[in-house]
Order: sequence, then C-alpha cells, then structure tokens
Amino acid sequence: MKIGITGSGNVGGTLGTRWAKTGHRVTFSTRGGRPEALRQLLAGARNAGAGSVTETARESDVLLIASPWPAIQQALQSAGDLSGKIVIDATNPLLPDLSGLALGSTTSAGEMVAQWARGAKVVKALNTVGFNIMADPKFAQGRVAMFYCGDDAQAKTTVAGLIADLASNRSMPVS
Repeated sequence: MKIGITGSGNVGGTLGTRWAKTGHRVTFSTRGGRPEALRQLLAGARNAGAGSVTETARESDVLLIASPWPAIQQALQSAGDLSGKIVIDATNPLLPDLSGLALGSTTSAGEMVAQWARGAKVVKALNTVGFNIMADPKFAQGRVAMFYCGDDAQAKTTVAGLIADLASNRSMPVS
C-alpha cells in the first residue's frame, strides 16, 4: 500500500519507518527547515521517499496526518483534493505551548480534520499513545490497545490492518 505522511517528526517518522519495514511504500512530506533530519529518516526507512504535501497526498492510498495541530489546516489545504482518500488523523489539538487543548469542548480534532479534508474518509487513530509505544507496541502482557474511529467501514478496516502491521515483527522485501 502507498502511505503518505504529513510530518516527519516523532510520530510520522516512527510510523512511516515501521510501515516501510513491513513492505508499504511510504512518502514523507514535511514543512521543511530540517533537511538533515529528513535525510536521516529516509536512510533508516527503506522503501520510503519524500515529496511535497501535494505530491504525497496525490500518490498515496492512505494519508497520515502527523503534523503539529497549528499546521494541520494548512497541510490539508496544500494536499489538494482528498475526495475518496483515506486520511488517518493522528493529531491532538494541543496549543503551541502545550498548555492545553485548542478545541474539544464543543467539537473534536477529528471533526475539524474531516471538515478541512472534504470528501476524505477520515479515521481518527494512533493519537492515544506516544511514539515510543508506536516504535515497539508489545508488552509482556500482550499488545497495546489501539483505538480508532470513523464513519466508513472500509476505511476503518484498512486502518485496522495498518495498526496490526505495526505490531507485526514481519519484515517484507522491498518491491
């Protein structure tokens, strides 16, 4: 599967690297300003590349939103037409100084992402654990629970499969 990721930080970098190791084709897009960090990420993530937000969204089957909350609306606008595309919203609407939530008492981040990504099949997922758990989601007691929600059954099934891939130890050959 072709997975596009907006954001190449802790969350986007960790998830993209793990998905690439299981055989998915991953394309990262970033706001820039960190070319060396992106080069290092790509060096450690075989089967991965980088592109603009527009290219990443256009060429991907699934688009993971993993940028800081203040950048989400702009990233989705830059992505172009997302009609019919599965968008995984892994964001939390944190204020820039991390002192609280930017919204959440009358609407949710998932609802805002769905509004900004008109026509997309938005699935809220991967926003309830830290990137360290995403990097290694196994414990002696079993796997970590990963919650997800959305209003499209097929999109949720696809996302559930991608979540299961994260818990897999399999490493597939690059195609």
